[in-house]
Amino acid sequence: MPKALQPHPDRALPAGEAREVARRIHASTQDLPLLCFHGHVDVGLFATDEAFGNPADLLVVPDHYVTRMLVSQGVAPDRLGLPRRDGVRTAEPRDIWREFCSRWQLFLGTPSRYWLEHEFSEVLGLDVAPSAETADQLYDEISARLAEPEFRPRALLDRFKIEVISTTDAATDDLAYHAKLAADLPGRVIPTFRPDALVHLDRPGWSDLAEQLGERADTDTSTYQGYLEALRRRREAFRAAGALATDHGHLSAAASPLEDAAATRIYDSARKGEVSADDAAAFAGHMLFQMAAMSAEDGLVMQLHPGVLRDHHPDIHATYGPDQGHDIPVATEFTRSLRPVLEKFGHAEGFRMVLFTVDETTYSRELAPIAGVYPTVRLGAPWWFLDSPDGMRRFRELVTETAGFYNTSGFVDDTRAFLSIPARHDLARRIDAGYLAKLVVEHRLEEDDAFQVAQDLAYNLARTTYIR
Repeated sequence: MPKALQPHPDRALPAGEAREVARRIHASTQDLPLLCFHGHVDVGLFATDEAFGNPADLLVVPDHYVTRMLVSQGVAPDRLGLPRRDGVRTAEPRDIWREFCSRWQLFLGTPSRYWLEHEFSEVLGLDVAPSAETADQLYDEISARLAEPEFRPRALLDRFKIEVISTTDAATDDLAYHAKLAADLPGRVIPTFRPDALVHLDRPGWSDLAEQLGERADTDTSTYQGYLEALRRRREAFRAAGALATDHGHLSAAASPLEDAAATRIYDSARKGEVSADDAAAFAGHMLFQMAAMSAEDGLVMQLHPGVLRDHHPDIHATYGPDQGHDIPVATEFTRSLRPVLEKFGHAEGFRMVLFTVDETTYSRELAPIAGVYPTVRLGAPWWFLDSPDGMRRFRELVTETAGFYNTSGFVDDTRAFLSIPARHDLARRIDAGYLAKLVVEHRLEEDDAFQVAQDLAYNLARTTYIR
């Protein structure tokens, strides 16, 4: 007999005396619109508004939370349809889906299980849990749903109550899709400026990207000063297209400026293909400072999420390319690393920095004290490996006493998996309801204050962090 899929109405809410209070708090936020200012959904999804392809390519292949778990249990990446550099695909979508369903138990206790159950039950209307026996049935049911007009991407924006969603776009992107969306859905789908590939001078293909940057910006990037000017022009193009923020994913949070002569020397060496690893790292830190300076000028919110060693396995990277789930957190230092930026811009009117981390040991030691004193800093929501029930709860416990609630950004999801967005917001709202309910029953917070804080965490803080 197939197992029923029935997410519990009290899932992720606290047990005991606090549960009833948490229910009331969650009920007050569950229907608020969603603000998705840190998103990574492909902009083409909304620009073309085509029907989703199939269950595997929608729910398994692009979701690194899902694929990394299956790979960790010995499932070969080819059997999961991970896109290969050579363009060869060795698994059919239905077979990929069967691999996933037959290992559904692997996701017990993980946030992926929570999100997927929410997607299956509340978005797709399924009532049977995945398993080897139900895989084909579910594949056919989901395929039928995806063919319906109300499951097109733009229709789901309305159904999910997504007020604004950002995409993450390379600094060299032509923004053509965003021009179309600005006409079709004004202010609804906006770009985010991501210059990472252009500031790491030792990455393969950097010279070609620098040339492309110059072409996009109609600027000569053969010199360091021309390169800076091209980045400024591209930022302005993004702002004109509706962008509110930039996004920076460096290994280190170090943001130390170089003298112009040193930056010019390193840039010129990169143009010749002779840059050293140490010089490239110094230039990347220098460019973090430069990006902060540009944000202070143009008002784009600077989002920084350091501390992940990407593409940890060289053979996976060589075969499948970057960003295939083999990314591992590293210890990250913020206090000294960000001091140059905060000395210059920590009290600067018009500057805003949102800090994310996957090193939760820094929450109470560094990040909460930084956000608790610098008016230009907000703490981003728990991100990547920490956007889990206990991870979000620990975040509140570790930062609130020092930074309060109002030095955080509120919840902004961080995902490529479009259908999971409502589940992620719902989980965050449940965890915050539980945390606030605990303060209420301990008489550390009045219930009416808890209701107001819950509304702010779910909606208002994100809005005031990014729209100023």
